[in-house]
Amino acid sequence: MQIKHIIQEIEQFAPLSYQESYDNSGVQVGDINLECSGALLSLDITEAVIEEAIALGCNLIIAHHPLIFSGLKKITGKNMVERCIIKAIHHNITLYAAHTNLDNMQQGVNQKIADKLGLQDTRILRPANNNLYKLYTYVPLHAAEELKTALFAAGAGQIGNYAECSFSTVGTGSFRGNEHSRPKIGTAGGAREELSEVKLEVLVPAHLRYTLINALKAAHPYEEVAYELVAIANQNQTIGSGMIGTLAEPMAGSDFLRHIKQNLSATCIRHTDMIKPMIQKIAVCGGSGSFLLADAMAAGADLFLTADYKYHQFFEAEQQIVIADIGHYESEQFTVEIFDAIINKKFLNFAVHLSKTNTNPINYYF
Repeated sequence: MQIKHIIQEIEQFAPLSYQESYDNSGVQVGDINLECSGALLSLDITEAVIEEAIALGCNLIIAHHPLIFSGLKKITGKNMVERCIIKAIHHNITLYAAHTNLDNMQQGVNQKIADKLGLQDTRILRPANNNLYKLYTYVPLHAAEELKTALFAAGAGQIGNYAECSFSTVGTGSFRGNEHSRPKIGTAGGAREELSEVKLEVLVPAHLRYTLINALKAAHPYEEVAYELVAIANQNQTIGSGMIGTLAEPMAGSDFLRHIKQNLSATCIRHTDMIKPMIQKIAVCGGSGSFLLADAMAAGADLFLTADYKYHQFFEAEQQIVIADIGHYESEQFTVEIFDAIINKKFLNFAVHLSKTNTNPINYYF
């Protein structure tokens, strides 16, 4: 099995097209056409992680955080990033990262946090806009069901927790082929034909639009397929930032902080005043999530759990919500479990290792 086959599975789960503009997810270093001897999963890529991969005989490291965020003009080993690149190349190790594209998936980083905390009825806190399309096409009545099946198999028709969603309208279509045509009905260069057709409408996620058009053309009975692919501004309920959910039962604030420490292995928690006696509705965002505070408040969250809050930002809670900062590493350390599940679901009996290297650059003194 080649490295690219593993990467394909990860990108099917978290397409690169959904990463943020500042991000650099994807292959960082290496040849994806090599046979994979094993994969090491880590939150970060450091020299110690690469040494761990070498010791385990792994030639692929999959991390959440990219090693390379900006352009490099020289690679001389003057800093950690450059040394990691040199070491990876020297040992023929491919480095790969799935960062904000994994953050933005419904079953990604934030759902993992929600699962650890036991949150129920979860949904994306800030659904993404402008990454959905509506596909309209016209097909003879007798071929409509077969075409729908092909489009659904290619990924069309997903709305939240519902699959195979579509809308059909029966009408009359007409056409007249010229002498070079090869019509399924009528004759080339003949008279205009009319027949009953179904106008079929389905939603298409942005990253699958070309796949869907290819599937449409392959399954459609006509030589020339009439269709419209229109960008729409609807929110995509399966893509976006943060997550919100509820505890099965309300908890006292101090008990919930203890619950966070135990279930997310948080060394310490920085938080604002515990303004509510009981906590039940929780918003979460792995990593730096301060940009979602207004969304958490608008959604009626009792507490917003995230990381990387600055001193003055804590005042923005305005005694309306509890902000709980558990640290960047702590909020994302279980991301490797997502990679592990993706790989093991597809590839049985393949060597996958969860890194034992603590890459947290922050230490705490008590």
